Amino acid sequence: MSSSVIKNFKSFLIIILLLSAVKVSATVYTPYSSGAYNLANLKVDSLRNLLATSKENPTDTLTINRINKLAAEFVDVNPDSTLYYAKLAINRSLTVKYKMGIADGMVSEARVYSLKGDYDAAKKNFNGARLLYANMKDEAGLANCYIEAGRMYNNNIADYNLASNYFQQALEIYKKLKDENGIAYSYHNIGMLSDNIGKSSLALDNYFKSLSINLKLNDKLSSAKDYNDIGIIMQNMELYPKSMEYYKRAIKIWQESKNVQGVSTAYENMGEIMIAEKKYDDAIAYLNKSLKLTKDLDDKNGLSSLNADFGLCYAYKKQYDVALNYLAQALKISNDFKIDYNRAVTYVDYAIVYNLQKDYQKAYKYALMANELSNKMGSLANRTSAAMQLSEALGGLGRFDEAYKAQKKYIALKDSLKSDESVRKLTSFNLESVFNEKQQILAAQHQRQDDLYQQKIQRQGLLSAIFFLIILGMAAILIVYYKAKLKQQKINTILEDKNAEVIQQKSDLNEQAHKLNDLNNLKDRLISVLAHDLRAPLSTLRGLFGLLEDDTISHDQFLTMIPQALKKLEYTSDFLDTLLFWINSQMENFDSSAKSFPVKDVISYEVSNYTEQAAEKGIKLTDNVSENITVAADPNSIRIVTRNLITNAIKFSRKDDTIIVSAYQKDDNYILISVKDSGVGMTEKQANKLFKSKVDSGTGTNNESGTGMGLLFCKDLIEKCNGKIWVESTQGSGTEFFFTLPIGTVGSIKEEEPALAS
Repeated sequence: MSSSVIKNFKSFLIIILLLSAVKVSATVYTPYSSGAYNLANLKVDSLRNLLATSKENPTDTLTINRINKLAAEFVDVNPDSTLYYAKLAINRSLTVKYKMGIADGMVSEARVYSLKGDYDAAKKNFNGARLLYANMKDEAGLANCYIEAGRMYNNNIADYNLASNYFQQALEIYKKLKDENGIAYSYHNIGMLSDNIGKSSLALDNYFKSLSINLKLNDKLSSAKDYNDIGIIMQNMELYPKSMEYYKRAIKIWQESKNVQGVSTAYENMGEIMIAEKKYDDAIAYLNKSLKLTKDLDDKNGLSSLNADFGLCYAYKKQYDVALNYLAQALKISNDFKIDYNRAVTYVDYAIVYNLQKDYQKAYKYALMANELSNKMGSLANRTSAAMQLSEALGGLGRFDEAYKAQKKYIALKDSLKSDESVRKLTSFNLESVFNEKQQILAAQHQRQDDLYQQKIQRQGLLSAIFFLIILGMAAILIVYYKAKLKQQKINTILEDKNAEVIQQKSDLNEQAHKLNDLNNLKDRLISVLAHDLRAPLSTLRGLFGLLEDDTISHDQFLTMIPQALKKLEYTSDFLDTLLFWINSQMENFDSSAKSFPVKDVISYEVSNYTEQAAEKGIKLTDNVSENITVAADPNSIRIVTRNLITNAIKFSRKDDTIIVSAYQKDDNYILISVKDSGVGMTEKQANKLFKSKVDSGTGTNNESGTGMGLLFCKDLIEKCNGKIWVESTQGSGTEFFFTLPIGTVGSIKEEEPALAS
């Protein structure tokens, strides 16, 4: 087995093993299964239209790529639709063993499973896609897989080391590929990771790097994500108006593009600002808008975060039962779907609620759990909040020494956070200042480009006017030329018609001259025949009667000479009949006499007429024609042809020779008739001259004479009946004449073909 076959087989095994590891949900997903928010942006609509045009060949790779692109576009619009299209793409890719289609579909599935909190299924899909991309050496696909897997570990599982590793690998690949979109996306995700681990200045640095690239590329959706996450940093720095300004920039883009996930996130962030500003009713209004969209998306991370925000909001409104109910839902979702970051936040919120209720024992319990989990994750903000709630709970329990230690820890973390906040504020303003300067430079560049463009448009307008005038002049010249050309073409057409008429007239004259020449030749031939062949018998009769008149011969002698004279008269009469019939056949209406008839009738009649003449020479004349053979021809023509061929055979046959007339069906269209004799035969040279021109007729075996015209008449008559005539002869062994005739409408019996003369 060749190495390439082994390699392909291994690749196929990888695909099967990876797919078998992927968790298949029992739910049947259909596009736009959500009822409240059936939103789709224009890009999604255009992809669906492209997909509709590809139904004739659903398994070609172009169609599969469109399905996968559609699946990716639906992630932030309707995740259930993403699952539907991703599974469709994977199934079709398996049919044609298209590894790229399988890998892209698995990434889309993994993103939805991550969103829904099914991290085991998401991990298996990410790992499977990563192996396929590596196997195909698809660096762009591999980088995208790293990004999406890193987002899951950063946003949901809180494994920041692994997330950082994935983001850095993706950034290196995108830089190698010089993919600016990918570079910007990598910076953005590194910024989110930096914010989660408390490195806000580094987060801002990466966010602004991403935003600069996305603005240059005019990538509005990616710019919206940058605006939103910069707003989060500003919110943590307690710069609430500035934060709200960035959120509004983001939500405007998301609303225009109908990005449900983005709009939901922005509403939640605005609600959290309202909580920080103690505007709890406004906060609840924003959070409810976000909750409605998040439920439609079935975003488990978003649902747990929103329930925690609701709980904190109602706790500050002193509606503790409502607050605890929301926190219970938040904790359940975080536990069920292993969202550690949200679980730590919820523990802190529980501690806040119980400290507000002065239930310090429960507050201590949750503060301790929050502290332990925050330490594990390395989140500075959560550790600070947990230390503060732990100190308050220990103080309420009367455990002052421990409360004092917790307070010292809180102050230390707070100082660290404040110190970092100072850096963040300085970094933020510096970055924003640099960013604004870049924006002003870009705006100035755009203005200069616009000015240059306007100047170019003005110059182009002037050039266009000049070109327009030139085109008008050329058009006028073309019109004049076109009219002259039309006139010339008309003249040429008239001349061509006249020339054609002259040529046709010349052709007609040539044809008429040819016909006249033929008629003249025919006239000469007929005169020659009449002068020679008719004069002889008439001279004989005249001489005979002259002898009788002069009493040169007796009456008895005259009587003995009468049979010989009658024989010559009979021959002359037959020849005249043949000649007159042939002349008649040259008329245009000759074909109208053709009809279907049994050929036996004509042949038998002629055979019976010449049987006695043949017998006088000791020749046996035989009729072997079946009564069932029917032909479509002129009967008189066939009679004359048959008579000529029989008399010709008698003329050149000897005593004890035989003449056989036979007929049989040659094929589905023709009857073959033959006249075969065992007479003296002829040479090949003589045979080749028979049907081409008048020949010098030789004398027969009993000194019979002939005109040399009979076979020419036969050929012409047979061809007028749509048949053919030819001869086969061997000198000293006999001659056989053949001619064909079309089969008549009455059915015929196919007989065995007689052997040809050797």
